[in-house]
Amino acid sequence: MKPKLMGIKQGMMQIFDDQGNRIVCTVILAEPHVVSQIKTKESDGYTAVQLASLKVRPAKAKNVRKPQLGHFKKAGVEPRKALCEVRLDTVEGYQLGQVLGVETFSEVDFVDVVGISKGKGHQGVIKRHHFAGGPAAHGSGFHRHGGSCGMRTSPGRCLPGQKKSGRMGGEQVTMENLRIVKIDAEKQVILVEGAIPGSRGGLVYVTPAKKKVKKVKK
Repeated sequence: MKPKLMGIKQGMMQIFDDQGNRIVCTVILAEPHVVSQIKTKESDGYTAVQLASLKVRPAKAKNVRKPQLGHFKKAGVEPRKALCEVRLDTVEGYQLGQVLGVETFSEVDFVDVVGISKGKGHQGVIKRHHFAGGPAAHGSGFHRHGGSCGMRTSPGRCLPGQKKSGRMGGEQVTMENLRIVKIDAEKQVILVEGAIPGSRGGLVYVTPAKKKVKKVKK
């Protein structure tokens, strides 16, 4: 199993393939990852590799907590902002301070991308649950509200779990089976076809797709 990579969503763009077809894709900036910890069955009960990415600027180094500074110092790597752990069947071939880049996914065709969706705040039922609403005429008294949700005397209450207005967005979302369009090791970017969750500058996790492995032959 290949380790997952952490990246920053840079935005969307379009490119054209050899046949002139337009491909809308998202640019993910994935800085080189370093191995900051190796876990084994003898020491931790399972085998895993901890990766660190996104270097901390020297001006912001004072904001790194002392336990984290000690953790990075023990591994012999510079402080990083983001950490992730990847469970593997074996950790042979990995060592502390080892650098992993986007070329790790050079043989991967499809990926799953996990991110935090954009927060929309408190929204009504039309935007949140796609309710149709009522007539838009001047005489109508039912435009955008959710309508009645009660019932008769028994049980005489609103049942839980109904679609109501409330907080929308800001949740973990996984986009599956996104095709890798291009990997640029020099610029440290991955181009995936389609959209991924989150806003520009948001942290995303890229892993090999679990449900789709090979490219579709045209």
